[in-house]
Amino acid sequence: MPGSNSAAAEKVKPAASPAADKPAEIAGNISYHAQYSPHFSPLAFGPEEAFYATAESVRDHLIERWNDTYVHFHKTDPKQTYYLSMEYLQGRALTNAVGNLGITGAYAEAVKKFGYELEALVGQEKDAALGNGGLGRLASCFLDSMATLNLPAWGYGLRYRYGLFKQVITKEGQEEMAEDWLDKFSPWEIPRHDVVFPVRFFGHVEILPDGSRKWVGGEVLKALAYDVPIPGYKTKNAISLRLWEAKATAEDFNLFQFNDGQYESSAQLHARAEQICAVLYPGDATEEGKLLRLKQQFFLCSASLQDMIARFKERKADRVSGKWSEFPSKVAVQLNDTHPTLAIPELMRLLMDEEGLGWDEAWDITYRTVSYTNHTVLPEALEKWSQIVMRKLLPRHMEIIEEIDKRFREMVISKHKEMEGKIDSMKVLDGSNPQKPVVRMANLCVVSSHSVNGVAELHSNILKQELFADYVSIWPNKFQNKTNGITPRRWLKFCNPELSEIITKWLKTDQWTSDLDLLTGLRKVCINACIPASTCYCSSYQIITENLQQFADDEKLHAEWAAAKLACKKRLAKHVLDATGVTIDPNSLFDIQIKRIHEYKRQLLNILGAVYRYKKLKEMSAEEKQKVTPRTVMIGGKAFATYTNAKRIVKLVNDVGAVVNNDPEVNKCLKVVFIPNYNVSVAEVLIPGSELSQHISTAGMEASGTSNMKFSLNGCVIIGTLDGANVEIREEVGEDNFFLFGAKADQVAGLRKDRENGLFKPDPRFEEAKQLIRSGAFGSYNYEPLLDSLEGNSGFGRGDYFLVGYDFPGYIDAQDRVDAAYKDKKKWIKMSILNTAGSGKFSSDRTIAQYAKEIWDIKPSPVA
Repeated sequence: MPGSNSAAAEKVKPAASPAADKPAEIAGNISYHAQYSPHFSPLAFGPEEAFYATAESVRDHLIERWNDTYVHFHKTDPKQTYYLSMEYLQGRALTNAVGNLGITGAYAEAVKKFGYELEALVGQEKDAALGNGGLGRLASCFLDSMATLNLPAWGYGLRYRYGLFKQVITKEGQEEMAEDWLDKFSPWEIPRHDVVFPVRFFGHVEILPDGSRKWVGGEVLKALAYDVPIPGYKTKNAISLRLWEAKATAEDFNLFQFNDGQYESSAQLHARAEQICAVLYPGDATEEGKLLRLKQQFFLCSASLQDMIARFKERKADRVSGKWSEFPSKVAVQLNDTHPTLAIPELMRLLMDEEGLGWDEAWDITYRTVSYTNHTVLPEALEKWSQIVMRKLLPRHMEIIEEIDKRFREMVISKHKEMEGKIDSMKVLDGSNPQKPVVRMANLCVVSSHSVNGVAELHSNILKQELFADYVSIWPNKFQNKTNGITPRRWLKFCNPELSEIITKWLKTDQWTSDLDLLTGLRKVCINACIPASTCYCSSYQIITENLQQFADDEKLHAEWAAAKLACKKRLAKHVLDATGVTIDPNSLFDIQIKRIHEYKRQLLNILGAVYRYKKLKEMSAEEKQKVTPRTVMIGGKAFATYTNAKRIVKLVNDVGAVVNNDPEVNKCLKVVFIPNYNVSVAEVLIPGSELSQHISTAGMEASGTSNMKFSLNGCVIIGTLDGANVEIREEVGEDNFFLFGAKADQVAGLRKDRENGLFKPDPRFEEAKQLIRSGAFGSYNYEPLLDSLEGNSGFGRGDYFLVGYDFPGYIDAQDRVDAAYKDKKKWIKMSILNTAGSGKFSSDRTIAQYAKEIWDIKPSPVA
């Protein structure tokens, strides 16, 4: 193996050893894959080649566990959950895989035999571009917890070739480029050539002589399964994320046309197949874009349901009765938001048209099988599809949806006469605009699911009291709350080893990794070493105060904690330098907001606050600046390609940073940095290095948020509004350890009305910040349309719908409190520790355990 590290590699003899757990055997297996599973020429063994060979060696472990788990589930035939999601934001898999398998140390030693550090090989892996933001990351955390809890559950998604997009920052602002995560290949996925299902589009419905209906004609593509094994933590179970790829067959290639020079026409169906899994959320400003999005959603639903039914029928013959009525006792389908709503009419179609069931039996099965998670109250995210487009693409499904709607309306009239006046807002089909009749997908989910849940206590209450209040009158027991969670493995143990080691040392156990409630032991200490303190009943148990702030101010713990945070900050500073060229001071307060760029998340409030801070610094004397708390403001996230105002915010952050960071009068007190191409791997560096994190959405608009949980778990203090999971985080970590500001959710509608009536009086500081931008201090770009959105009393794109102006003074005051608190290092470290100590509730293990018990009715099924 000539080339980089080739001499060291040649000393390791190749030997296939799929279950190796000793460094020497692992090294032999890595060498085996380098030579006998080759993807590169044998002339080099550089970091890239070493990564792929190492990943394939780890994959051997995963395949063995996956096979054992699949066979175990097949034999024991438990009820299984199938999680349907358009997004999975997986991040890099190597660190997570070896960590969950408990072989990190062995692999670190093994790769040293080739002259590499494991961390260097980890850096070669590209993030799988299968998701966008919180929705997809939540789905990935859930899969990790399902496997860890030994639950019989599987994820279903699409194998996007290019994902969302790679974000590049230029002088013009954000530019989008195609992601290249599959330009070579993914070492983790396993194509299942025996798992292929037909998926039809267009065509028409035929009525057969017996009165049954059949969907025929149109175009038919093939869905090919790729499995990505998901290992549980310290368990033998490994479940699967099954991703579907759209394919056309050789029969669909017109050889005559090709030989006639009609090259594009000869492979039209192949081209259309490639489009389906090309891009996550293709632009839908055109009719073609809308049609492609709907195709994607149906492709996921149809392939996944056919797979579930095939699996059910595999075992059906072995059961005593083998009746279809048993389907809901063996299958639970969870819809992750409205994107997979078409699973409802598709399951009905498969049961009636393919399996011969009547409507009533098919409906009973569908209703008891499907449950729906709502992730938003934003009108634009509550999908509404054109009835015309639906009827064209999916004619049989449109018939079924019409029948669902008809029967729902009849049920309301016959059984809930008092609700008859509400039918127009509750029905599935909305024809109020005859030119644009639509299917309300959220309404279809609520009507057709046995369970509907929100993802934070505040969000679920809004669903029950506002968005779905009329349905609650009919089905009061249908609605639940399942507060989101995050996996503590990826989001603390693996991404923040410095802090994790300290926690394990002080709790005298690493069981917190799978029982996050043990973190409460950091709040208090027993002098007889009964740790975790939550299990202590002896008289030596020291409680320093009587409220939530129960914590022994141990100076050694404080010193170790501060050192761990500083190490993470230095790692983050290096990433910022490498990614942006900006040097930041690890001794400054690291203030971070990373999430999808959206006006309701209010990155605009953040950058306006930074602009105001810059203006005040410019007005200070040198002596006054000496007293200022130095701060580095970091903002990261992607703006959707067609979301103009979001892209203007990205541009503004970069323009402000370019001026502030190069201003010698203030840049020792303030830096502003936009973090490009935010993804999971970037988050794994930013979150451990954070000290203050901004979760400042307009109250009532963020369903939950999960990055707030990750920051808090890593000892970061939050500044935020009472929105989403912020409410519960503040309760858990203590009010004194959270910087609160802003209007409450129940005030927002009234404040918007006041604004419409001309009653809003802007704070002078708000006007100063806007005026500085208008003055051209940050360049010549025209920010008038962005600033106009904050002005006026009403009107489209005006009237400050997201209350940036109303909340601005409270935000600035809260930031002043942050500055003061940060100067007291002992106080700040204590706040940091108490944030970690209060994060136990926000484990995805807890969330998934609740789903399993209260919605899916599934039980653990561990591999022996």
